[in-house]
Amino acid sequence: MSRLVIERIMIGKPQTFGQKDAKNPMDREWTSGIVKRTVAGKVWASETGLEGDGHGDLKNHGGVEKAIFVYPISHYAKWQKKLERTDFTIGAFGENLAVQNITEADLCIGDIFHIGAAVVQVSQPRRPCWRPARRWRIKDLAIKIQQEGMTGWYFRVLKEGEIQAGDCFKLQERPFPEWTVMKCNDIMYNQKQDLEQAARLAACELLAPSWRESLSKRVQGKGSSTSRKRVIGPNE
Repeated sequence: MSRLVIERIMIGKPQTFGQKDAKNPMDREWTSGIVKRTVAGKVWASETGLEGDGHGDLKNHGGVEKAIFVYPISHYAKWQKKLERTDFTIGAFGENLAVQNITEADLCIGDIFHIGAAVVQVSQPRRPCWRPARRWRIKDLAIKIQQEGMTGWYFRVLKEGEIQAGDCFKLQERPFPEWTVMKCNDIMYNQKQDLEQAARLAACELLAPSWRESLSKRVQGKGSSTSRKRVIGPNE
């Protein structure tokens, strides 16, 4: 594996955008912490996230399983071409860490890394919601993210400590080499009929509980009634 390097650290508190009575759903009022600013120097990484960071929807964002959102910088050139938007660049998805030399194909659920003074672990791929779509006024953006598999991923923090841009991640453990983040995305979004694979992934003890629950429901034939609510939400 190439050296995983933090290029930027970004944090931001929730902000409210739009207008309450707008006719176009994409113009209506909404609150999110998706807009973040680059910070210099050391930042404290706690069990629930980076110091100074925040979320507008604490039910679906943040917490120990989604403490730090990470996104590969290399994806942005692909997005710019696909979306035909040169302004779609680092920070577009509200990531906390913009990283070099790694993608969803290169790391696995349960991977443990030392980074600065902290120890982190891959907990799950990101499941995109309607908020990036609202920010960029691209209604089906969450669906495109799922289809492309360029989701980014979350770290849980096993040991709190300071991190900073320029820090390299040092892989310490890889308990589940078969479950790359890319493979997880493929099973969740592209192999929905493969119940055997879904059951195997649901049994991965280091995968975030929300993912395990969703996959288990699929195996039991219960499906999910919230997918469109998550990816389109109030944008229609």
